[in-house]
Amino acid sequence: MRVFISHKNEDSETAGRIAYRLRTVHLVECYLDVFDPHASKTGDDLGDYLRNVLQQCTELMAVVSEATKESWWVPWEIGVAQEKQQPITTFAGGQCALPTYLKKWPYLKTVNELDTYIRVAKETRRVVDRERYSRTASALQASYTRSFHFNLKRALGQ
Repeated sequence: MRVFISHKNEDSETAGRIAYRLRTVHLVECYLDVFDPHASKTGDDLGDYLRNVLQQCTELMAVVSEATKESWWVPWEIGVAQEKQQPITTFAGGQCALPTYLKKWPYLKTVNELDTYIRVAKETRRVVDRERYSRTASALQASYTRSFHFNLKRALGQ
């Protein structure tokens, strides 16, 4: 499991705390651009680079706040993850009102919900891994994504 953490620069501190918790408490790999010297590319080079990084990740977590409304990259990264049929989850700490399109996927507001996210993701991954021998890769990824979203929303009462 490797989580791509999408965020606007103003939310780097929150994104960093999430990455730290995922790595230290849950032993989950993360990609966070503030730790990547290559993320300073621009334009097409950055887009190509981020597509490649997203390809190496298994899920995307969008950290959103009121500042995200001014971002071009966060919605783009969400679109790329959706195109790749990766599970998408939003972390909206504070009083941020989510846009309707983000409510399609599970959303987290607390550290406890972040822990639930990891627990459900790992459990879902184990179940899907057992089914691996009978399905194609594309169908398997789509199945994982649907199962993950359903299970996490149920666990969060959404």
